[in-house]
Amino acid sequence: MKKVVTFGEIMLRLTPPNWKRFSQASSFEAIYGGGESNVAVSLANYGIPVDFVTRLPDNDIGQCALMEMRKRNVGTDYIVRGGDRLGIYFLEIGAVSRGSKVVYDRANSAMSEIKPGMVDWKKVFKNADWFHWTGITPAISQGAADACLEAIKVANKMGITVSTDLNYRKKLWKYGKTPAQVMPKLVAGCDVILGNEEDAEKHFDIHPEGVDVTHGDTVDAAAYISVCQQLMKKFPRCKKVIVTLRGSISASHNSWSGVLYNGKKLYYAPTYQITHIVDRVGGGDSFMGGLIYGLKKYKRSDQKALNFAVAASCLKHTIYGDANLATVEEVEKLMSGDASGRVAR
Repeated sequence: MKKVVTFGEIMLRLTPPNWKRFSQASSFEAIYGGGESNVAVSLANYGIPVDFVTRLPDNDIGQCALMEMRKRNVGTDYIVRGGDRLGIYFLEIGAVSRGSKVVYDRANSAMSEIKPGMVDWKKVFKNADWFHWTGITPAISQGAADACLEAIKVANKMGITVSTDLNYRKKLWKYGKTPAQVMPKLVAGCDVILGNEEDAEKHFDIHPEGVDVTHGDTVDAAAYISVCQQLMKKFPRCKKVIVTLRGSISASHNSWSGVLYNGKKLYYAPTYQITHIVDRVGGGDSFMGGLIYGLKKYKRSDQKALNFAVAASCLKHTIYGDANLATVEEVEKLMSGDASGRVAR
């Protein structure tokens, strides 16, 4: 089986335990994760060969991040070493009506200082058939954006499927460029685009009409066909557009679904009510990991691929940490309609 390659920043996540606020914390739990590394962990967990490419400082903390990837069977042979520090983010996990909070401490991280030419992409993509990146990477620095574009161009020339999760992060675009100035030329090289209503609006001024995701317990999936069509028109290379549908009743209770548009038909996934969220960080990454697995496994069924992605990310909301550690068997069990959560003896 040919491998998947993901490219982005892995960070040290520091979280107060037991739903405490930052101001209450006397200790923090350490976890390593990031958008593209989370996708890599999902795929490795499903038995897909995968390499994660990033830049890590050559110190003990960088080594810890490297060991976390190796522990999850993610390939690390093409990780570049250099720079002074690993990026950090602090997460305060919300509950009920109190939303979660994120504080970034990732300025001058090793990954933010990456430049084109540091990675031999032709070598990386040997025996690969899929390359994945997210909108987080070009948001952290011009060098990261340029390196990402370099990778996309090589992947396009080699006939490798390219996917992106648009992942708009307002707090990250600080180096003088706007998403509208950077993202279009990157997304133009993509075959598969994942996003939500905010991503499409903030990056490309594309939005569904008559939808307010901050009110109500469901999101009208039919309203998103216009978003999918507009994205395909803007990016003709794209073959599939997928939109995640999150209805936020509270920080602890979300509805979760998605739609997939292949240029001809809009597919709808079942809607899950996630009533006791353990950790929603990485929910979109787990969706993307499930989607890549589904599209590779169910080559003739976009419906099954979408259903796998939604079920996989639904399970991620029950798992503490950034990465989804659900198995294929657990995802397929939920896909089949068994959401009982009974003890397996």
